[in-house]
Amino acid sequence: MTPALEVSGVSYRFGERLALDSVSFTVEVATFTALLGPNGAGKTTLFALASRLFDCSEGTIRIFGGDLRRHPGAALARLGVVFQDQTLDLDLTVVQNLRYAAALHGLGHRDAARRIERELSRLGLAERRNEKARRLNGGHRRRIEIARALMHEPALLLLDEPTVGLDVPTRRDLIDQVHRLCRDDGIAVLWATHLVDELDPVLDRIVLLHRGQVRAQGRADEVLAAAGTADLRCLFDDPATVAP
Repeated sequence: MTPALEVSGVSYRFGERLALDSVSFTVEVATFTALLGPNGAGKTTLFALASRLFDCSEGTIRIFGGDLRRHPGAALARLGVVFQDQTLDLDLTVVQNLRYAAALHGLGHRDAARRIERELSRLGLAERRNEKARRLNGGHRRRIEIARALMHEPALLLLDEPTVGLDVPTRRDLIDQVHRLCRDDGIAVLWATHLVDELDPVLDRIVLLHRGQVRAQGRADEVLAAAGTADLRCLFDDPATVAP
């Protein structure tokens, strides 16, 4: 089966600084993959390349087999993104934020209304529909951003550090909801994080990124076994134990 996301030999520089160094990995269909690495590892740079905010001039990125650089429109049509910095219009209501996103994707009024109701129900936001975004807590705002990213029914969802600033119960609830998107709707997810407790060591796949290099990838328990450790935190704290 064609991977949802295929990153092959991608490098990127900011002037003289090499931010990504021949990065290669895949995200399979309907799976939750964690892009795990400390701050400065290159996670956000990789997301900027995968969403075409930056141009990928060295290496290739494919979304369901479509080359992102050669055919950006077709590739991006299957992609939803939630960036680390919140981008909601805080003076609009929940529904107004979603209607605006639907309009940007060219959805008609009836189709947009159907999708809005579906996402509000799926993410537990129906009772908040007419509240302004600024009155909501961080967890609810993140749910709105996920709902917005799903408006055009993408098959691949990228989330960059989506739990920053959230308390532990809210983080756990958001993670569970995103896992349900994989399980129930067949959406592939790439979840960037520096928090190892957000991962399921049996069910989730990981891509361990350190100083712009992929140090390990695969199902979390398999990566741990290959590294000779039972503790994902130890592997995160000392990625040099895994050869690039």
